[in-house]
Order: sequence, then structure tokens, then C-alpha cells
Amino acid sequence: MNSGVRKFLAIFIVIAIGFGWFVTIVGVGPVGPIQDRMNLGLDISGGVYVVMEAVTDATGAELRQLMEQTQVVIERRIDGDGSAEAVVTTEGDRRIRVEVPGAENPDELIELIGQTARLEFTLADGTLMLDGSYVRDASVSRGDMGVLAVALQFNSEGAALFAEATRMARYGGIVSAYPGVPYNSIIIWLDGDPISWPVPTGILTGGNVQITGGGAAGFSHAEASTLAAQIRGGALPADLVEITASTRTATIGFDALERSIVAGVIGFALLFILMLVVYRVMGLAANIALSLYVMIVLWTIVLSNGVLTLPGIAGIILSVGMATDANVIIFGRIREEIIAGKSIRAAVQSGFRRAIGTVMDSQLTTIIAAIVLYFAGTSGVMGFARMLMIGIIVSLITAVLVTQLYLIVFGESKAFAAKKFFGIKENNEPTIGFKKEFKIVKNRKIFYIISLVFIIVGLTIGGVRGFNYGIDFTGGTMMQLDMGRQVTVAEVQSVGQRHGVNFEVVFAGEDNHQVIMRTMDFLDAERRMEIFASMSSQFGITEESILAMDVFGPAVSRELRQNAIMAILIASLGILIYIIIRFEWKFGIATLVGIGHDVLFVLAFYALFQITINNPFIAGVLTVVGYSINDTIVIFDRVRENLGFMKKNKTEEIIDKSVNQVLGRSVMTAVSTIVVMLPLMLMTSPAISEFVLPLMVGVIVGTLSSIGVCSPVYYELTRLTGGTKYKGKKSKKNKDKERESDPEAGAVV
Repeated sequence: MNSGVRKFLAIFIVIAIGFGWFVTIVGVGPVGPIQDRMNLGLDISGGVYVVMEAVTDATGAELRQLMEQTQVVIERRIDGDGSAEAVVTTEGDRRIRVEVPGAENPDELIELIGQTARLEFTLADGTLMLDGSYVRDASVSRGDMGVLAVALQFNSEGAALFAEATRMARYGGIVSAYPGVPYNSIIIWLDGDPISWPVPTGILTGGNVQITGGGAAGFSHAEASTLAAQIRGGALPADLVEITASTRTATIGFDALERSIVAGVIGFALLFILMLVVYRVMGLAANIALSLYVMIVLWTIVLSNGVLTLPGIAGIILSVGMATDANVIIFGRIREEIIAGKSIRAAVQSGFRRAIGTVMDSQLTTIIAAIVLYFAGTSGVMGFARMLMIGIIVSLITAVLVTQLYLIVFGESKAFAAKKFFGIKENNEPTIGFKKEFKIVKNRKIFYIISLVFIIVGLTIGGVRGFNYGIDFTGGTMMQLDMGRQVTVAEVQSVGQRHGVNFEVVFAGEDNHQVIMRTMDFLDAERRMEIFASMSSQFGITEESILAMDVFGPAVSRELRQNAIMAILIASLGILIYIIIRFEWKFGIATLVGIGHDVLFVLAFYALFQITINNPFIAGVLTVVGYSINDTIVIFDRVRENLGFMKKNKTEEIIDKSVNQVLGRSVMTAVSTIVVMLPLMLMTSPAISEFVLPLMVGVIVGTLSSIGVCSPVYYELTRLTGGTKYKGKKSKKNKDKERESDPEAGAVV
């Protein structure tokens, strides 16, 4: 590609980005603004979700068929008229998840689904003849003389059972056990209540029958439709029990969304300024690429019919930090090439070539953690992981293609092809960088002692005082209500005490008019409705006062804890295998030690400051793992490279030199990521800050551990095993690198 074509593409991309953002925000013609096309999660748009578990002994193919039937029945029951836009999906082997946008009360949804809902056909004396599992369909039809009727269709086995029921009803000498119900009726029961008791006109065979209303007029259309819907939607093949439920009002969700957008814009603006100040024209290239990156991520969500959730927003913003990291790695290499004496144009080309392997390794290890997180987490965590994966993939594309294009154009430009525009002084020193050489290996015991003391103290306090587990880890119930006025803790707790529940009460919202009630007790729908009725009676609130509600059963809580442990182990194993393949086993073991350090350090931090350990904590810890590995890979990649051509140097010197060479990159990546996340932490709702806090802690801990733990542990392993395979005979490639590089170069940012 010649210089003219590159300049044309550079101008075209800037214009395309500007037009794209105009379409994204304002819309053009038939393409409306993205906010009108974005599918928002229930935590933003408001709604209810319920997870219920089938009580059955079925296994294998029988269980799969039963769950498929149950899913279809619930879909019909909830969305019989097509207006509810409910989403019904299976989770695991025997669970059903129901999401209803716009709904306000999970208890009403549970009541509609029916915890023990069954459709049954009995004789007038109560003898059960068949249940709803034999019903294929029920619909409104026309009977004799054109009157409205309900047409029933049974499967082959059900047809035989129903024919026997009609024979018994007419000729079995039945005595009715229910006043007002004829002795020769077939009673149809739903949830233990009779909904119809038609009298068969004979022995009905064939599996297709009609139910007509009493009197000459028959059913009204509403009566026929209701009965058909009850029969069609009432046939749950298995009993269901509630294990978790949640509701969010649109008021809370949109408020959190608006604050998240404002915080995100502020974070991006700070990041753009930081990149320009530190990297000059390279920062400008990165900002152009990041602008395109954010736009591509948003439209990818829309075009793939993805759902934007509050955790997903956190994932997008974190991935911006990861995208910045890819640019920082590249910029660091380019500056090293300039310091080594190359021209700007040659430095750009060789810097990209030498950085791309490190970029790929560091980002792929984070993707491994995100994939594990996606399959191990609940829906909110899955949304976070999905956005993180999309962001990393898009960031690789924009960093490699777009950033490179602009740097080459700037490198060929007479106006910008000067050291000062790339952050290098005329004396070949970086404008911003570390001049001091830090002795990492020599001072490794200091790092060890500080980490061990903090971890031991934190975990000891956690063991004695106990960790602050959220209800999603322990099981329990949370209700957030808008009281419309200030109330006292004692008043709220008195309601719970009348129902035998000890509530922890926290005030929130403007003027503390909102009350958050938490208990470790799992309150089923019936008890929640009783407590809310008491709250309504005492404080005069209505169902519209319910802002949020979360319920987690003990089984779900156990699974969350188990999934958290399994996710960390699986992610660690996957990363270990990748590093062993790409590097050597000593690097892998050192990395594994770093992972263990980071997880324990974050746990100790949470224990020491009594921060709630909940479902977002899983996402936080796994992202910490991915981020820490990202940083460790960058350092180890430099160690591996230096081992190949600094053959005469001691391993200790090589490790110190490698860490110092990439120290600026490590600090810059941590700072840029925190700059983006800090507004989210300070300005948004608890739903976002719960995700952001462990990420911020993890960024700091991961950066420190990659420098002060992983690198020294690798040194210890080389001492114990007698060296490393990389300090062997120099290859031609390494000799070329040695001629190109200055191993005495200090850290550059």
C-alpha cells in the first residue's frame, strides 16, 4: 500500500467514525439512534425473572423431554395472548428461567406459573382418570348450531383414558361428591380448583372432543378463550419450586444507566487526555482507534440481538482498558526502537512487528478467563463476560489495523515524523519514564513479606469475624421499597418480627425514603406476599412501591460458591497450559503462584474491610486473574526475549532488566484502566460499583504481583532447576534482535 492510499484511508476512517457516531447518537433516515434499537436487560428496563426447579426423578432423555414440555407450557401460560414478551429458557438439567419485561412483582409471576400447577380430569366422585400431560391442544371452536365451544385434543394414550372416563361417568354408577356437580360429569381441575364439569353425551373416543357451555347461548367468547387457555397452559408435566427470583423497576434501572453513561463518557474523556499527554501523536492514533472500537462494540450488540445489562456496561468499559493495553505495548516497543537509533518510520514498522506476539499472548489469556466466566456465571456475570470477550476481539482488530495505519501515516509525515511527537527527547530519553533501575529480585523478600502479612491478617480476620457474604452466596431475601417518607429501623423490623423474620434494614435513595430489607432466610412467594401485605397495611404503600426484590435459595447459593471455585481452577488450568505451550513450565508455575496470590489477596482485602462477597465478586476475581496474567505475560515475554541474547548476564540481572524495561507499560496500563473505572465507582449505582470495586483492587494487585511475585518466583525456580532452556545458543533471530535492541535501555511508557 503506497503513501497516498494510506493517507486517503486515514482521512476516510476519521470521516466514517464521525458519521458513524452521528448515526449512533442521532440517527439518519430509517436508521434510528442506537438507544432506540438496543435491547436492554431487565436490570435497566425493569421487569421480573424467576428461576424454578422441577421436582422429578426423571433422568437422561426422559428429563430433557419433560423440561422441554414444561418450557412450552410455561410459555403458553405466561404469554397466551402474545403481549407479555416473556423469555422462557432452561438452565442446567432441571431448571426453568422466566423473564418478563415490565412486570413488577415476582410473586404474581410465580403464582401465574404455578408452583404445583396441575391439570386433572376426574369423575364426579373425585376418581382421577387422567392429567394434563395427555392434552395435545385446546382451542376455541364452533359446536352444534354454531355456538362457541372449546375443542380438546388428546394424544393416543389420552384418548383411550378419556374414553374410559366418559364410559365410567355414564354407566359406572358414580355418586357425586361435590354439591351442584352432576353425577355423570367429567370434572376438569386446575391447581386443585374445578374450572369446568361438562357432561359427556356418550362414550367419546378418537381423542377429539368439544366442551360447550350451559344453556342455549353456550359460552361467550371470553369464557371459551379463558377455558381453552387454562386447559392448554395448565398442563405442567412436573411440579416446580422457586429457587431464585428478582425484580427491578425501570426507575432504578434507567437511573443507573444514565449515571453509567455519564461516568463512561467522563472516563473515556480522561483516558483520551491521558493518552494524548503521554504518547502525543501515538495517543492521537490510539484515541481514533478507541473511538472506532467503542462504536463497533455497541453496534455489534445491536446487530447480534444482544442484551445490554449493567454488568455488561462494566465489561465494555473494562475492555476499553484492555484495548488501551494493546496500544501501550505497541507504543512502548516503538519508543524503544526510536531510542535504539532507528528512524521514526522504521521504528513504527519494527515496533509493531515485535509487539504483536506479546499483544496476542496477553489478550488471549484474558479471553480464557472470560470464556470460563461466561459458562460458570449467572446471567448478569455472563453479560459481563460476553461484553469483555467482544471488547477484546474488537480491540485486537482496531489496535492492529487502525492504530498501525495512523502511526505509519504520522511516521511518513514531514510535520509529525519527529521524536518529540512520539514522546522522545532529542537526547533519546523518554519524555515520561522511569530513570531509576529497580532491583526486583534482590528485594523479593520484601514483596513476599508484605503480601504474606496482608493475606494472613486478612484471612485470619475473615475466619474469626466471618466474611460478609451476600444473600446470593448464603441464600436469603432482599426487598427494596419506596416508603414515600422516612421511617425508623424499629418500625420496619417490627413487621418482620411479626412474621418470624429478622430483617437487616438499610436506608437508601433521596432523603432516605427507600428501605432495603435483607434476611438470610429464604422466603417463598407466600411469605413474601404476607410480609408485603403487613408493610402495606402499616405504611400505606402499594405494589408500585416495590423497587427491587431478590430471592436466592440455598441450592443456588451452594452452586454459586462451587462455580466460583471451579471457575478459578479451570481458568487457571487453561492459562497454565497455554503458557507452558507458548513459554516453558517454569513460567507457567510462576504464573500459577501469581494467580493464587491475587485470589487470596483480594479475599483478604474483602475480609479486612468487610466488603460484601456476592455474585459480582466471581466476575471480579476471574477478571483479576485474567488481568494479572495479562501483565505477567508481558513481563515474561520480555524475560524470554532477553534470555536469548543476554547470555552472559546472570538470570537475576536479566529479570530485573526485563521488568524495568516494561515497568512503564505496566504502570500506564494500570493507570489508564483505573482512570476509566474510577468514575463508574464514584458515580454509579451499587449494581455497577459492586463489579467495579474488585476490578480496581485486582488491577492494582495484579500489577504488583506480576512484578513482585511472579518474576521472583520464576527466578527461584531457575535456581532450583539449574537454569532455563532460553539461555542456550543464540539463534540468528536473537542475534538480529541483539543488534537492533539496547539491553541497557531504561523503562519507557
